[in-house]
Amino acid sequence: MRFGMLVLLLLVVLGLPGFYTAAASTGAQPSKAMVVAFQIIVFAIAIVVHETAHGWAAEKMGDPTARQAGRITLNPIPHIDIVGTIILPLVLIASRSGIVFGWAKPVPINPLNFRDPQRGILLTSVSGPASNFAMAVGFAILLKIGDAAGAAGAVHLFCLMGVYVNVILGILNLVPIPPLDGSGVLVGILPAKLAAAYMGLRSFGFILIIVLFYSGILNKVFTWAIGLVNLILFH
Repeated sequence: MRFGMLVLLLLVVLGLPGFYTAAASTGAQPSKAMVVAFQIIVFAIAIVVHETAHGWAAEKMGDPTARQAGRITLNPIPHIDIVGTIILPLVLIASRSGIVFGWAKPVPINPLNFRDPQRGILLTSVSGPASNFAMAVGFAILLKIGDAAGAAGAVHLFCLMGVYVNVILGILNLVPIPPLDGSGVLVGILPAKLAAAYMGLRSFGFILIIVLFYSGILNKVFTWAIGLVNLILFH
């Protein structure tokens, strides 16, 4: 089963005007080009750490597949899916579609190798979002240190984008719709029969995610989350 991250690139969906507006509300005066550039850099870091976390957790639970495939690495190259990570997002950006989505190459996981399959699926799935939340905390600490030291505005903005992007990716991937990581978390909790029935939704997962985006439900959740982040960081 593929529990790699289906990455929905929110760099445009929430980034402009969402991230720009959120950043401006903190007192920063960023250019839109700088916001987008920093989002792309932070996003690349976030997905590499996220996917590496999946492979590391799987290995700890007894599955060496990711290690054997060379995917437990912070080198971004092995995690790139040519179509999903490069071609499709660029085409959507160039066409000004208003929504940009894509995916990283899922880390190969074989649950049959887990010492405890149900627990292995649970911990492997939750490790990705957990890594994003951990990075968000790290960027928040760097932001505060930088502000206290009087660092340049670009440093403030980069760290702020690091917090925003990782919080959004962490929340997104905990949505319990296959193939997002939240579905693996739920499978690791549910009884076997219910888990098998639930995973029957996999064929419709991508459609359900797109519906959530276009309905505005996810954007409302993300906007609330970013508002809460700003409240914690700046008030």
